[in-house]
Amino acid sequence: MTDKKVIAVIGATGAQGGGLARAILADPDGGFAVRALTRNLQSADAQQLAALGAEVVEADIRDEAGLAKAFDGAYGAFVVTNFWEHMSPDQEKQDVAGIAKAAATAGLAHVIWSTLDDTREHIPLHDERMPTLMGSYKVPHFDAKAEANTYFTDAGVPTTFLQTTFYWENLVGAMKPQRGEDGRFVLALAMGDSELSGIAAEDIGRTAYGIFKRGRGLVGQTVSIAGEHLTGTQMAEIFSKVLGEEVTYMPVPFDALRAQPFPMAVELGNMFQFYAEVPQFKDARDLDVVRDLNPHLQTFEHWLTAHKDAFSGA
Repeated sequence: MTDKKVIAVIGATGAQGGGLARAILADPDGGFAVRALTRNLQSADAQQLAALGAEVVEADIRDEAGLAKAFDGAYGAFVVTNFWEHMSPDQEKQDVAGIAKAAATAGLAHVIWSTLDDTREHIPLHDERMPTLMGSYKVPHFDAKAEANTYFTDAGVPTTFLQTTFYWENLVGAMKPQRGEDGRFVLALAMGDSELSGIAAEDIGRTAYGIFKRGRGLVGQTVSIAGEHLTGTQMAEIFSKVLGEEVTYMPVPFDALRAQPFPMAVELGNMFQFYAEVPQFKDARDLDVVRDLNPHLQTFEHWLTAHKDAFSGA
């Protein structure tokens, strides 16, 4: 393994980082090796990666010196952070600033930062179509990641900015179709008639691997990705085909979603309104470009077929 380029993977036991780690490990002749960074060496996921051949190293993204040590000797790193652990834009930016400094200290040749679009470039803070949150954001978990891009640039870290999108995993989780009073499945999304750009989380990691394999040609570039662009009606039709029973799409008004009594409802309402009303988001995600980087990119139908057991007994 010493002749391979080592990729340090933050979030290697999660969905995106795990997708990258498994893609590298499944390609022994690809010239890359995995250094999986985790806070818990004893977790089942960490142990599984070790069994597959990954080097597993304990590291905490909030320990800059420790992280630089974990990066030492690596060629590159994949960086993803979990906003939902703390739901704080300030914490998000503080975390990413420390990671960028650690990457600079280690002298990494290529970093991929899993980021998101800045919604305020299309819906400014003064735009009354949706509320401004925390005084500075329209969709905080998008906008904070976008602001954090500059930390890598300012630290002189050679970085590719991988702009991600909606996880299809949400559609077998909190946003899965629910049975109505008549016993029929209803897919309720705040998308109107617009197309939602979705992707399997694992494909984010696989696409990152394609970027690393491309070499440093995409350093300094932004790569915006999706797996497929589908309307709610199209998704419901695919659900119906895969599940073998009718699934109906019900568009939810943005304000109705924002009014729901759960944490982050307003932010999610803003997010879906951004998806639905800003065509540039979809337009930036050229599926042919993504497939060129990730030839195994899954369609929604292919992905859903592999996860249909999530609906057993529903």
